[in-house]
Amino acid sequence: MEHMKTKAIENVERKMDGIDSGSLRYRILQSVKDFKTSWIGLGQALYSVWKDKLYKEWGYGQFDVYTSKEIGIRKQTAMKLLRSYYFLEKEEPEYIKNDPSTPAETAKLPSYETIDALRLARKRKEIDSSDYARIKDNVLKSGKDARDVRAALTQLIKEREELEPNEARAKRRIAVIKRMIGVLKSLREEARVAKILPAGIINDTEKLIGKLESEL
Repeated sequence: MEHMKTKAIENVERKMDGIDSGSLRYRILQSVKDFKTSWIGLGQALYSVWKDKLYKEWGYGQFDVYTSKEIGIRKQTAMKLLRSYYFLEKEEPEYIKNDPSTPAETAKLPSYETIDALRLARKRKEIDSSDYARIKDNVLKSGKDARDVRAALTQLIKEREELEPNEARAKRRIAVIKRMIGVLKSLREEARVAKILPAGIINDTEKLIGKLESEL
């Protein structure tokens, strides 16, 4: 999790002065102090701020400006928190309801980076529902970290390609053709605008692009 130095905590505490202790804005600042204890509360609060654009009411034009200036969290970290929290809210709502509060329970809580890795695994077409269920259990029940999730995902994809070499080769073929088409279109447009090639060559390039497209 993002390293919170003593000076950063002191800055957060100063910002808390003068803010209604019952407000969401105050609760977010308090959650930043407790970031290492539980990120889910902070992710939930930030999701509300982002969704309802509450940061504008507090004098910030952009969400990332708010997270950087007021709570000292980089945009990349804030967006991972949002995505990870929303993923749990959508896919594992019961897990959010059981957000741990004691130190012993908190030690078992996956980091937001790990949940983000699980979220990305969920989107991969190369793994089936049983594969995903196994990865999910390793995260939510066994406490595997983000590195383990990514390693398991890489291994699963490799195994799928070994078991289905023809399908893997077909995917690579399509990917290469698409890259070739993209490069040729870009060069064709550059040559046309700059008028550095004869019209005949440009026409031949267009024909080649058409042939490649017919292979998809």
